[in-house]
Amino acid sequence: MKILVIGAGNMGLTYAEGMSKSKLLKRRNIMVLDTSEEKLEALKKEAKFDTFKELADCVPQADIIFIAVKPYHAEGLMMKMEPLVNKGQIVISIMAGVTIKTIKNLTGLNKVVRAMPNLPAQIGKGLTSFVASEEVSRIELLTIESLLDTTGRSILVSDENFIDASTGISGSGPAYVFYFMQSMMEAALKMGFSKNVSKVLVSQTFTGAIELFNQNDLSPNSWMDKVASKGGTTRAALDSMDNNKVGELIKEAAFAAFERAIELGKEKSYV
Repeated sequence: MKILVIGAGNMGLTYAEGMSKSKLLKRRNIMVLDTSEEKLEALKKEAKFDTFKELADCVPQADIIFIAVKPYHAEGLMMKMEPLVNKGQIVISIMAGVTIKTIKNLTGLNKVVRAMPNLPAQIGKGLTSFVASEEVSRIELLTIESLLDTTGRSILVSDENFIDASTGISGSGPAYVFYFMQSMMEAALKMGFSKNVSKVLVSQTFTGAIELFNQNDLSPNSWMDKVASKGGTTRAALDSMDNNKVGELIKEAAFAAFERAIELGKEKSYV
């Protein structure tokens, strides 16, 4: 099996690196294509992958084509791919908002997987939601899941709408966590802690809370009840958040990302 990754950006290389460790692949069975001479030269020095600049030199060789470019490049790229593909190939796209129907129409391929990864994939802690067209077989789905799992965990969803929805939760979600962490660090600095101590206070608090959550079946609300006693410091903080409708604002933010993902799929640049 040979895999072609189109786009040597952060996520493209993250998946290339992850998949290169898969037991399903041999070391030189991953090809990477990019238009940047600088990136290609750097990759050649590392000698991890076969590198290409022209579609014609690598697309026909691939069994799976992994597209990791910005959505606004989708139409031009896939139209150039169309005369080079063969019907047995599988396309996996991580382009936000670009639908399976659009990918089928522009490439002429029927076996299409649409996936939504997130940033922690870069350290093997990612979450990738994915959905496949009906032409992708069960065995092929298992192979794809195994490849996606090399960067963390993957979840097969039943409907393409859940890809846009997962954009609002897991795809964009790490930024929400960083936003909260930044605010807590700024509060710690204002209280007089140094920058380094503020980072440790906040990062270890998040790490510990996540481990507690993952190792038990309690809901976040149940954990809050365990921490917050009536009239105490934690209850004062939670009451402040409730009074300022922080929870509602977070939900609105997630839906804003979800709605933007849907809008991206409708923009004329690649529909």
